[in-house]
Amino acid sequence: MQAGISETRNPPRWRRRKESRPGEILGAALETFTERGYESARLEDIAKRAGCTKGTIFLYYESKEELFKAVVRDVMLPLLKDSEQAIEQHNGSCSELLERLLRFRWDRATASRVSGLAKLLFAETEHYPELARFYYNEIHVQSQALIRRVLDRGVERGEFRPLDTTSVARIAIAPIVFASIWRHSFAPVSPNVDSEAYFKTTVDILMHGITTGPPPDHAQR
Repeated sequence: MQAGISETRNPPRWRRRKESRPGEILGAALETFTERGYESARLEDIAKRAGCTKGTIFLYYESKEELFKAVVRDVMLPLLKDSEQAIEQHNGSCSELLERLLRFRWDRATASRVSGLAKLLFAETEHYPELARFYYNEIHVQSQALIRRVLDRGVERGEFRPLDTTSVARIAIAPIVFASIWRHSFAPVSPNVDSEAYFKTTVDILMHGITTGPPPDHAQR
């Protein structure tokens, strides 16, 4: 009787509402993948961190690969949605809009839970080309297309110089990707870097390279 009462009063974490479990699993998976890498991440460890059983994971994701894809979608699809909404609703200059899109990416790149994603992808996709294809087709292509929309709009309006917008879109996110990788590679042994100054400087350099007139003074914002 006493054991039964104890179980009722202190139920295990995995008895929580089903609605909360996918989010808990994805959060635990993201932390485990970024800490240990895709190869070394074990579903048992993810389950333990999420407060459930390994079997519970399989109720939602049929394999570690599908779980990894779900983690990426959970992190990156809101960014794409926010970017698309910003493009549709923006009424100001294309320079302002481009900086806003880059800010979305910067905020996610420097967020503690997701900043290791870039390093993880670069490290693992050589050995798991199917993961590279997945990220490229579902995330990268859409992300770059949204940035190109802004660049093309700026060229049409005369705000930006006629350039290869495909190349510019890649160049625009390169410093952000580098910052993500640096944070999980050299930051622990290097002097502290003013991350906000870094972001504003990269935006300032980009705008000086693509605008037709005097670009906004991003470095002073």
